[in-house]
Amino acid sequence: NNFMPHRSFEYSQKNAILVPAATLGIGGMLVYWLRSRHKIKTIEMGDGWWGSGERPLKGKEDESIRPFKIETSDKEIEDLHRRLEQARYTPPLEGAGFHYGFNSDYLRKVVAYWRNQFDWRKQVEVLNKYPHFQTTIEGIDIHFIHVKPSYVPHGRAVQPLLMVHGWPGSFYEFYKIIPLLTEPARHGLNEGDVVFEVICPSIPGYGFSEAPHQKGFDTLATARIFHKLMSRLGFKEYYLQGGDWGSRITTNMAQMLPQSVKGLHLNLVFVSRQGFRRIISVMLGACVPWLVGLTKEDVQHMYPFIQKNIYELLRESGYLHIQATKPDTAGCGVNDSPVGLAAYILEKFSTWTDKSFLHKDDGGLESKYSLDELLTNVMIYWVTSSIVSSMRFYKENMSKDPGLTADTRVGVYVPTGIAAFPQEIVHTPRVWAKEVFKNIITYSYMARGGHFAAFEEPKLLAQDIMQFVRKVEQL
Repeated sequence: NNFMPHRSFEYSQKNAILVPAATLGIGGMLVYWLRSRHKIKTIEMGDGWWGSGERPLKGKEDESIRPFKIETSDKEIEDLHRRLEQARYTPPLEGAGFHYGFNSDYLRKVVAYWRNQFDWRKQVEVLNKYPHFQTTIEGIDIHFIHVKPSYVPHGRAVQPLLMVHGWPGSFYEFYKIIPLLTEPARHGLNEGDVVFEVICPSIPGYGFSEAPHQKGFDTLATARIFHKLMSRLGFKEYYLQGGDWGSRITTNMAQMLPQSVKGLHLNLVFVSRQGFRRIISVMLGACVPWLVGLTKEDVQHMYPFIQKNIYELLRESGYLHIQATKPDTAGCGVNDSPVGLAAYILEKFSTWTDKSFLHKDDGGLESKYSLDELLTNVMIYWVTSSIVSSMRFYKENMSKDPGLTADTRVGVYVPTGIAAFPQEIVHTPRVWAKEVFKNIITYSYMARGGHFAAFEEPKLLAQDIMQFVRKVEQL
């Protein structure tokens, strides 16, 4: 101790311990402060009004939760049948399969089934087997189903789970997975320690949720409304699950109120950051994947890169360009014609389930779903006349520069689980997902399945959600 020759040896001993300890302490606090400063970065909750006209100045919004039932009428069914009978078709090119879109020879078969065998009244009963509700939030009526487990073993916590659909799906996509999550033991998923109550809302403008009357309704507004919904239902903390738009909505929810989100499970991941590093990663990934953190599964899903990520993506995203620019024009036709609507929607259930279904004359549709299931989803759009408002969601979300929106600049810090299905339209490797999702707890390469995971592979998805939640609960 050169500076203090007169001080005792003990003092310098003490110093030798105290100074580093203090430095560590202050340094630790500094690191913690910097990290927490970084962590606290969230999306502003904000507020909104989507009802028609000006927001009323006086009076609080009616926060009651009202039971809701889907109903139908002879008039509705007769009108549908008349339109189905009057459909006009253009013969397909020979041997075209689904390469030009929905094959009209197969479309005739679907329409014949729809007209003569499909029983909408029976499907309405199926839809009503879970409890439906509506509540008014920010001026519009929000529809949701809320399913609680029929039996909860003593001392077992029930985890609330909000599941959000996308386009062109609906809350109905979750009908097969709900019983697996609310009554796992009865379905051979005796995970024993995880039981859910499931809340599935309809995105405003989809199905039985009222469409916004004002411009600008995007995933951030949806995220805020769904947080308000969960709070209105009395939940302080909950799990979230989503694919397609549901993925972006639930991600925004996690960025907005991380303290309310126990965990986020996604079966599609959006990572918008591109840039030079990504290009290098793609180039090196082809020959030395390990060097840029890609696994052999990533390589299988992503290469040949141009074919899978540019050519196939362009082929599958024509609808997106239309809907992101002038949805109302294209929407007129599909809102007026049930046959047009079915072709427009069901074509996605073909190729997004399996890319190879392009080559099949029937689009492979009945290999994974029944016509009753497919047409029930179409009917949810038809009877609510909601296809145009559902298409507008693309314009509201894509008309801004993605680099300038709040959500692209905020990381996701809540525990995250990712299920990568092999037939999903885009694959996001874990190493890329980590740029946005800072706390990935599970990342699973799924054995099979595509874009509509809950609808197509409910058991695989349920198992992955449970495995994720169990890990989070043990943290």
